[in-house]
Amino acid sequence: MAERIDWSLYLVTDSGLSRGRSLIEIVEAAIAGGVTVVQYREKGATTRRMVEEALGLRELCRRRGIPFIVNDRLDVALAVEADGIHVGQDDLPASLARRLIGRERILGVSAETPERAARAEAEGADYIGASPIFATPTKSDAPPPMGIAGLRLLSKAVAIPVVAIGGINRDNAASLIAAGATGVAAVSALVSAEDVESAARTLYALVAEAKGKMTDDH
Repeated sequence: MAERIDWSLYLVTDSGLSRGRSLIEIVEAAIAGGVTVVQYREKGATTRRMVEEALGLRELCRRRGIPFIVNDRLDVALAVEADGIHVGQDDLPASLARRLIGRERILGVSAETPERAARAEAEGADYIGASPIFATPTKSDAPPPMGIAGLRLLSKAVAIPVVAIGGINRDNAASLIAAGATGVAAVSALVSAEDVESAARTLYALVAEAKGKMTDDH
């Protein structure tokens, strides 16, 4: 499944940034604006609430033909039959996650160095979440930002898609594609936007244009 995915614009949910709107409302608007992958990330919720929210989002994504990925929680991902799971460096080891979810589901792994990205690829990751690119308030425990130079090095270290995350917005999205990212992941730039659909449309257009330039240059 992973080979057929368009990683251009990857939405990561965060109900704390949603300005009182439901996750379903935000995800629906984001998909309408061009989001190509959705990750459900809720660090503070109970397992029951996570399962209920994830079920609703999974159904929405399935109807729209968008891959639905759960952050960190293997139990929730399996319970709702998500398309995949995303793990960080302090979560379930990638090799173990791969064994537990099987070959059919997508496995994403966060990495902040080329070495960790290469190891994740060797352990079965389908894509790397290069994180964080820039300083971001959405993850207080994040390592120091790698910047565009760090992203360029990390992208060269693996053959699988690299999705850039951390402080991504309309001003820097295109430069990340030029540095080797396959797509960009946004949290606050979409979840907190006044008009989520419009914000997604703008980001998607910037990424698509940058990808078009890359194709023209080769």
